Amino acid sequence: MPHLFLDISSHGLGHLAQVAPVVNELATRLPDLKLTLRSAVPPARLRARLQPAFEHVAERSDFGFAMHDAVRIDHETTAALYRDWHANWPSRVAAEAGYLRELCPDLVLTDVAYLPLAGAAQAGIPAASMCSLNWADLFAHVFGDAPWAAPIHAEILAAYRSAECFLRLTPAMPMPDLPNARAVPPVAALGRDRRDELRTLLKLRDGERVVLVAFGGFDKALGADHWPLTPGVRWLVPANWSVARPDMTTLESLRMNFTDLLRNVDAVLTKPGYGTFTEAACNGTAVLYVRRDDWPEQECLIDWLHKNARCRELDESILASGATRPLLDALWTQPAPPLPRPDGAAAVAELIAARLLSRS
Repeated sequence: MPHLFLDISSHGLGHLAQVAPVVNELATRLPDLKLTLRSAVPPARLRARLQPAFEHVAERSDFGFAMHDAVRIDHETTAALYRDWHANWPSRVAAEAGYLRELCPDLVLTDVAYLPLAGAAQAGIPAASMCSLNWADLFAHVFGDAPWAAPIHAEILAAYRSAECFLRLTPAMPMPDLPNARAVPPVAALGRDRRDELRTLLKLRDGERVVLVAFGGFDKALGADHWPLTPGVRWLVPANWSVARPDMTTLESLRMNFTDLLRNVDAVLTKPGYGTFTEAACNGTAVLYVRRDDWPEQECLIDWLHKNARCRELDESILASGATRPLLDALWTQPAPPLPRPDGAAAVAELIAARLLSRS
């Protein structure tokens, strides 16, 4: 029985969105797959996306960046986290190697933690990583000039380089420092056509459009309760906003999985993030996005989105005022480009299945 140890970052929900289509494809190729999954993503979120059974280890082995909200990094807290995490790095790696030796998987796969890669290398277990970003590049971008940062960056980079390959999902950061990087096509889940069902659930009037607000698992206070009424637009908003308005419905109340919901709305309001951008483009959904502070991955994502979807950038000041109707109207009149093909899941699943079968 092939055994995969999978580590999914809980820095937002985009890493799960990348991994889930791959794992679901893999399960069709290897129905007897044993899957051990480590992640601090809530179990309900994991099960909503992942089809095969798995043993869940409810822990996290990376933290990425501490965030003030969906678009702003907490630099001071993040710096302290990295200094603490790497204070005794050899011992941390040794402990991870011991854990993996005892677990004895045939392959370690991460999106996008680097500690398991370093531990797997020490334990002699094959490992790979996949993502549109890596923490080494983001760390260097944010902290590269800090006098304490160079040794930490070297340890992160060495961990990524120790993997057999880094599967660089299109669209992705360039990653010139990873000689083991290998480009693969986009990875995205495709939703089902449930537009009539959604319109019935929302009791929409003729001509009324639906806009989903989704910031990838991060909170962002938008002051939506003060937005002016936007005639002809129904907003789907998180329940934790506690907004009671006739033009706003909580997305949780619809009991529809996220990808189906994303496919059947008229637009999504979001931040640059791999999961939402690729799923929106591949499902033909228009995108309004707010840029992120000091996040270098966003440039490749935005460039790709403008080539593959109807999209518009939204300034924070306009978002705060709620005066979004002119941008939405302009968005909906854009010609729709051909839908990109999310062939990356099958390509990655094929690579992983072959590696697992060669070991089991």
